[in-house]
Amino acid sequence: MNKLFIFAFAFILCIANSNGQPKNLETPTAPSPIIKEVLITGKVIDKETQEPLEYATIAFYSKKEEKIVTGGITDINGNFSIPVKTGVYDISIEYIAFKTQKISNRELKSDENIGVFSLEVDFASLGEVEIIAERTTVEIKLDKKIYNVGKDLTVSGGTVSDVLDNVPSVSVDAEGNVALRGNDNVRILINGKPSGLVGLNSTDALKQLPAESIEKVEVITSPSARYEAEGTAGILNIILRRSKLLGLNGAVTGNVGHPDAAGISGNVNYRTGNINLFNTTSYRYNESIGRWYNDVKYNDINTPDLDEKRDWTDVRKGFTTNAGIEWYINDSASLTSSIVYNNGNSNNNSINNLVQFNKLNNTTSRSVRLDPEREDGETIQYSLNFTKDFDKTDHKLTFDFQFEDSNEDQNSLINVDGTDTDFVTTLDNQSNVLLQSDYTLPIGEMSQFEMGFRGDFSDRSTDYTVELLNTNTGDFEVSEDLSNLFNFKQYVTAVYTQYGSKIDKFSFLLGLRLENTRTTLDQPTSGDFKRKNLTGLFPTANLNYEFSDSESMTLGYNRRLRRPRGFMLNPFPSRSSLTNVFQGNPDLDPTYSDKFELGYLNRFGKFTLSTAIYYEHSTNVMSFVSRETGETVIIDNEAFPVIQRGPVNLATDKRSGFEFNLNYSPTRNWRVNTDFNLYKLKRAGEFNGIDLSSDALTWRARLTNKLTLPYKIDWQTNMNYRGPSDDAQNNRKGRFSANMAFSKDLFKDKASIAFNVRDVLNSAVFINHIKTDTFTADQEIQFRGGRTYNLAFTYRFNQKKQRERNRDFEGGDMEM
Repeated sequence: MNKLFIFAFAFILCIANSNGQPKNLETPTAPSPIIKEVLITGKVIDKETQEPLEYATIAFYSKKEEKIVTGGITDINGNFSIPVKTGVYDISIEYIAFKTQKISNRELKSDENIGVFSLEVDFASLGEVEIIAERTTVEIKLDKKIYNVGKDLTVSGGTVSDVLDNVPSVSVDAEGNVALRGNDNVRILINGKPSGLVGLNSTDALKQLPAESIEKVEVITSPSARYEAEGTAGILNIILRRSKLLGLNGAVTGNVGHPDAAGISGNVNYRTGNINLFNTTSYRYNESIGRWYNDVKYNDINTPDLDEKRDWTDVRKGFTTNAGIEWYINDSASLTSSIVYNNGNSNNNSINNLVQFNKLNNTTSRSVRLDPEREDGETIQYSLNFTKDFDKTDHKLTFDFQFEDSNEDQNSLINVDGTDTDFVTTLDNQSNVLLQSDYTLPIGEMSQFEMGFRGDFSDRSTDYTVELLNTNTGDFEVSEDLSNLFNFKQYVTAVYTQYGSKIDKFSFLLGLRLENTRTTLDQPTSGDFKRKNLTGLFPTANLNYEFSDSESMTLGYNRRLRRPRGFMLNPFPSRSSLTNVFQGNPDLDPTYSDKFELGYLNRFGKFTLSTAIYYEHSTNVMSFVSRETGETVIIDNEAFPVIQRGPVNLATDKRSGFEFNLNYSPTRNWRVNTDFNLYKLKRAGEFNGIDLSSDALTWRARLTNKLTLPYKIDWQTNMNYRGPSDDAQNNRKGRFSANMAFSKDLFKDKASIAFNVRDVLNSAVFINHIKTDTFTADQEIQFRGGRTYNLAFTYRFNQKKQRERNRDFEGGDMEM
């Protein structure tokens, strides 16, 4: 094993140092020049405003040593003064979102002022923000939209879940589940890969990650063949903040809130020469209050109706750190190693008041159910990335290795009317290995070929134990009917190739991906064992035509799938209450979808318009259905039917929609952003002879207004409305919510203080009416428990906030 590691390391170094030219091993030696230290000075300004640029980076690259040997940053007046050893250097002058200037082969042999450098704004790179920025903008690429989080005041001190709820096309429901254009099958990636920052339960993890750790979110509704085929709705790729500026720089954010909440997060970067060290660490404490009301009425007059009201307090604590080192082996190769550690726990104390109404004799009985649940989770992830840039621009080879181990333990002691009745334990453990390599080759000036391999190998075990009280002995005994062990393996291997080119104003990117999925279901408790092996082809096509620099149109097609998750396949029932059980379906097949999207972008005057129409056809759609099991449970001498809920391959879906985004900037200090999404879902299918077809139309609208008040106080309001929606068994009501925030910069823009209020009107309530052949139910859920307040303070050191620009969209570029 050690010999293999040494060989692999030597192989990487060999590739890193290759440049396609033979080495001259017999170069005659020359007398060594006298080396001394000289002082190099100069100044950096904004070409447009002639203002000095503080924290601009000056780097000195030695070709002899094949690395950056020294550098520095400008002061508040844009001046720099850097000691350098005599020699020949390539000098680069960089500033975020400005075009880099370079001086090649400059010989430095005495103290020298190398002049004033006037940098121009680079609009094409405005999205590549490495520091805390003021803007919240969207870029349009050939296969994605990039939402630059920037200074979104309403999420200051918040979480990644809060950020996603403000991203165009994205919504987060009452339970924290993420949907893209109304479709909840979204693949969530961190920096382009599955991540330990997400863990076993992505919904809970996104509530723990601080918003300040995000640089941008890529909304990929028409993924190219480069991306994995999982996720019929598309992909959300969360890019974390990481600077590459020379020297030490970073930022720290602390926040407090009501209901009780507090947190601190920080990112720090230190780059010297050919080494870059980075770390992002956060700790969060959050208390949320929620309520869940469920009023069930049975058609059978002999079955009592149930009125269930549950109130809870959920206390979450979480610590996350992401640390790594990036080694610039030479000017064209780098090796990055990082480790992620995530530890979190939560205590959910819920009180469930159950009222039973007997329709035959008009009597009422009551019971109180306490369900304190403790959850502990831990994830550790190691990753290694090697990147080699060749002589040509965009000619690149990358290798990625990632190992992740996660565990999550849940314990719940249920108490009914003062008596402990159930003790439920769930132990989840998952390990995952990711291997990936991508190769990109430019062909000519405007074409590009790409190919790659990916292997994703996941093993997960779930140990579910239910202990019931034996009323005769007073002891808890393991229920053999409910307790079980479930082992699930999923190995996905894939290869892809794609080719893109730009001809005048027309760009295209065509690709094909082959994925093989092998799954193993092992249920030792029952003896069930099943294997599946599926292989599929997933073509993609993305086209773009630029009418002008400000107007373009895109057309995209891709085929994708949704694989059933492990818990959906477990045939053993798990009980959420005495009358409700969940049972998986080991015969579930993946859902396959074909998607088409036509987009249009136009910038005119102070407006930026981005629209799209889309259509998706899905087969073998997985859906959760409820039905009676035929079993009953006795509560207070009354018999109640047990309702089972589980997934089935129910139907064929036809999903279509229209998306409309309009940004208006009347002045530099005032911006209005709108987002409107109208979508229709037509489903054809049946279950157990019952027609569950549906034809539903719903819509979402979002309005964001940001205005700079006197004394440079920023004021932002967000208003969101989610229209009503229907399916075979659910009728969901419309929901409106509003958020408001204020922010003020302090200490010459080195610090900021922000105060925000979420759900100002206390209106974010999820209301649903369920109707089946045997019962109806009315549900009302409020997860945040109403209005919340948060105060956040951010301090930056050696980081300069990027000034706000008026261009909100960059469009038409082909990114391959």
